[in-house]
Formats: sequence, C-alpha cells, structure tokens
Amino acid sequence: MIAAANPRPPLHGTGGLPPLVRRARLHDAPALHALSLAFIRSGALRPRSIDHYLAHAGEFILATGRGRTPVLGCLALSDEGDGAAVLYNFCVARGNQGRGLGAALLRAALADAGSRLVREVFTATTDGAAFFRRHGFEPAGPGRAPAAWAAALDPARGSEVLCRRL
Repeated sequence: MIAAANPRPPLHGTGGLPPLVRRARLHDAPALHALSLAFIRSGALRPRSIDHYLAHAGEFILATGRGRTPVLGCLALSDEGDGAAVLYNFCVARGNQGRGLGAALLRAALADAGSRLVREVFTATTDGAAFFRRHGFEPAGPGRAPAAWAAALDPARGSEVLCRRL
C-alpha cells in the first residue's frame, strides 16, 4: 500500500468545528438509510430496509457537521446479552473517509458499550479488518461470537469476524 504524500486535513464541520458525534434519533432514520444505500449497493453493507433504521434508530451513533448538515458517518451497536455487543452498519461518506471520522465513531461506540457493562464487542467486515485491528480488535475464534448474530452472517460475503475485549 502506498501512503498519500499529502494526508487529508482533519475533518471539520460547519464553521471549522469538529463534527458532532451523537446517538441517532428516530427522525435520523431516513438519513442513516440514505447514507448506507451507496454501501449496500457496493456490497460493503448488508441490505437493510428503511424499516430497520426506523425500528433500530436508537442503536445508531452518527456524525454530522454542526447545524443542519447531512449525516457524514454512522455505525450501530446492538446489545446481544451476556456481556456481548455487535457493531454493524459502519459507514463513512466517501468524501469524508481517511480523516478520523470512523475512529471517532468507533470510540463513541466503545465508550457506550463500556457504560453498558459490555465485555466484548464483535463485528464482521469484508474489507475493514486493518482498521479494526488498529483499534484493538482481533480475530474471534469459532463459537465465540453471539450465536444468533453469527448464524445470520452470509458465508458468501467472506466476512472476517473480529472481537475487542473491553
């Protein structure tokens, strides 16, 4: 991999302020769905209907610029019980990648998981394993991930299941 000679500048929201990272609310569901569609079409995310985003809006953490700006990135954290949670639907708008926004979203999700007494956070990725490894995730051994979630993964996607202990 060749590193860029000029790294991208840090991401800033409106007025030079850093993006706002917050829990999504029900009215954010259409924007979460809209952001995710490009990643669904590319195969990077599993298909989910707008109904999923409406029903699970409270699981999502999002990043926006300040003021009334579009969603720049999002991820969801699902509590699976027994001290386990799952990160899913992790995406950052193409023009905002490589600027630390994904790391900010991940930090917020891990802090949220820790506040809920989650001991392990799992995720499945088709091409983001290096990112997750930089943030302390390791390959999850067979049978370690929450059973219902692991059973729902599509083997044809070739996802790598990763875990981080908190």
